Amino acid sequence: MASVGIRGVRKSFGATPILHGIDLDIADGEFCVLVGPSGCGKSTLLRMIAGLENVTGGDIVIGGRVVNAVAPKDRDIAMVFQNYALYPHMTVRENMAFSLRLAKAPEAVIEAETTRASRILGLEPLLGRYPRQLSGGQRQRVAMGRAIVRHPQVFLFDEPLSNLDAKLRVQMRGEIKDLHQRLRTTTVYVTHDQIEAMTMADKIVVMQGGRVEQIGTPLELYDRPANLFVAGFIGSPAMNFLPGEVRDGAFHAEGLDGAAPIALPPFDRESDPVPDRAAEGQSVVYGIRPEHLRLAETGLPVTVQLVEPTGAETIMTARMGDSTIVGAFRERVSARVGDTLHVRPEPALAHLFNRVSGARLTA
Repeated sequence: MASVGIRGVRKSFGATPILHGIDLDIADGEFCVLVGPSGCGKSTLLRMIAGLENVTGGDIVIGGRVVNAVAPKDRDIAMVFQNYALYPHMTVRENMAFSLRLAKAPEAVIEAETTRASRILGLEPLLGRYPRQLSGGQRQRVAMGRAIVRHPQVFLFDEPLSNLDAKLRVQMRGEIKDLHQRLRTTTVYVTHDQIEAMTMADKIVVMQGGRVEQIGTPLELYDRPANLFVAGFIGSPAMNFLPGEVRDGAFHAEGLDGAAPIALPPFDRESDPVPDRAAEGQSVVYGIRPEHLRLAETGLPVTVQLVEPTGAETIMTARMGDSTIVGAFRERVSARVGDTLHVRPEPALAHLFNRVSGARLTA
């Protein structure tokens, strides 16, 4: 196992910059997820760690060694691809053993490592089958087994679950996390799915436009997003954003003349140091997650647009002035489209953001 360091890494394709100076430290044995929308540069960064893309500037460091000029096969990494990349003419056993045969490992070692990996992944009954005879989840396990037999310093996963159906994605998510907890191999995992990121990662790196927006544990990003982008990207359903301004120590939402002002979120500087404070009269964005809204007799008036019962909770989409908000309620909501209800945000769980820069503010 080894740590991974990204030092001021830049990447350009011709005159087009893709990555704009990425700095990141991934500890030995850590599960780090790179997450962001399509085109943010996360897969490019992963391919640079693997050596499949050249570095335009900066350094990639694996296990204390700068590997910019080191060939992929000599970096001691193993990569699991989105499309599995299995050899169709080889059995499961042969696919898993291929890299060891290529390295001219002794037959006894190949047999032992293949048996070990197949036992870990539950592939023992499938060793004689070909990829075309396997389900998507089984193929993904074979791709993981092919990586495990090599005992790499670092595992790299490039959106490995995107081709699976919803139920199988959840199952494989758990299996990959369980595998990491058993092997404790340093892992870098790329996904655009923030639920995958939240449930699997020790550390999440949120990227946008070739830049890092925030690095932290899943709950740090959920509880203390650095800016509007992270706040809107992490969490499902997404955070509600209400434009308005700070007046007389409270938040006044736009388009709700006559509505009661909303209490500003409290702030603990020791646990959450944010450099800028909201000023009187400042134009801000008030952020509140759907699960932090409560139905009440009085509060913010909303007009129901859509009610989605899921069993465990009820998701309600409603119009509030010029804004659309979403609430996630544990209780059953019997409202119909067009009804007027009142909701109250939990002040301690709300956020304020600078309307111009997007940065989170203290109250």
